[in-house]
Amino acid sequence: MVGKAKNIRIRRSRPTKPTFQGWRRENGRVGVRNHVIILPLDDLSNAASEAVANNIKGTMAIPHSYGRLQFGEDLELHFRTLIGTGANPNVAAVIVIGIEPDWTGRVVKGIAKTGKPVIGFAIEKHGDIQTIADASRKAKEYLQWASELQREKCQVKDLWVSVKCGESDTTSGLASNPTVGNFIDKFDSWGATTCFGETSEITGAELNCAARGKTKEIGQKFLDTWQAYMDEVIEPFKTDDLSDSQPTKGNIEGGLTTIEEKAFGNLEKIGKKACYIDILEPAETPKKGPGLYFMDTSSAAAECVTLQAAAGFVVHLFPTGQGNIIGNPIEPVIKLSANPRTIRTMGEHVDLDVTGILRREMTLDKAGDALIDITIRTCNGRLTAAEALGHREFVLTKLYRSA
Repeated sequence: MVGKAKNIRIRRSRPTKPTFQGWRRENGRVGVRNHVIILPLDDLSNAASEAVANNIKGTMAIPHSYGRLQFGEDLELHFRTLIGTGANPNVAAVIVIGIEPDWTGRVVKGIAKTGKPVIGFAIEKHGDIQTIADASRKAKEYLQWASELQREKCQVKDLWVSVKCGESDTTSGLASNPTVGNFIDKFDSWGATTCFGETSEITGAELNCAARGKTKEIGQKFLDTWQAYMDEVIEPFKTDDLSDSQPTKGNIEGGLTTIEEKAFGNLEKIGKKACYIDILEPAETPKKGPGLYFMDTSSAAAECVTLQAAAGFVVHLFPTGQGNIIGNPIEPVIKLSANPRTIRTMGEHVDLDVTGILRREMTLDKAGDALIDITIRTCNGRLTAAEALGHREFVLTKLYRSA
């Protein structure tokens, strides 16, 4: 051998910061879908809204169950969720239909602050037939306008990503949730805005979660939020172990015997490095800039995703063990699973198979990169399994009985 051997340092390559094609809205936010929605203010207006969507193909009605005789904070949350849904960057334009003009106008005014096209129609003094006809004409105008909007190249800092898990089992905490965590760590370092929630499902790991706050004050704010949920909801109404609903029957079948086991697996979704920078009320839009946020939400899938979409998040990551099939009308939901049985029996609901982690054929880092890839493809237009199968679960969170 001629000369001396040199020490060679092998440097691990970092994933390249991706870009995606999105629609930049009037307020600067970026969406990955281009919906024109027909948004009922209340349950009485569902029929008219669905009739308009039936008349104008390509628009989408979002029916729901509430909106009458609500008051106080429950009413404020109702308005915040409806306004946030219409304001979401995945929505290009909105038709609001309500039984009476005042509350309908409040939702219209809230959405109009984004600068996007929005108009409201009240059924009182007009009736369904006239309202449907007038709203259909405007919906056609909005739809044709939106169909000519063009995508543009956008950066990761423009992307808002929410996360939640469902029907968790042992594979969730070992593989699919850590895959999301790997994604969050990478996206957080690139300046994205991300969000996790599920207040009750952190029970047992609440001190570990508090330690992930950016500051002690933020960590204490989380603990105060968690404790309020325990004091106001769980303790007064529980029957046995979080009202006999946490862990769920599916969780137990999947090997999770306590809420503590579920909680520590749940927290794997926020990775190892990212620290959350603020605590959000349900459906509250982040105001502190890019970073990871915690939102006070129900652990029920449809409620949680509805609230996160109303806060402005445009794509959702949903790891599942036993197989949850949740979707959302405006925020595409990307499913991943590490459970071989779920992949075999419910594969049509899964966008990313990470069972290779458990077979030691795939590292968490590679799985995280694969999740980044499927997310960018979804942002660029790929339909998720939930979208292809028509899952549009939209469930408003109600705080207490109406008047």
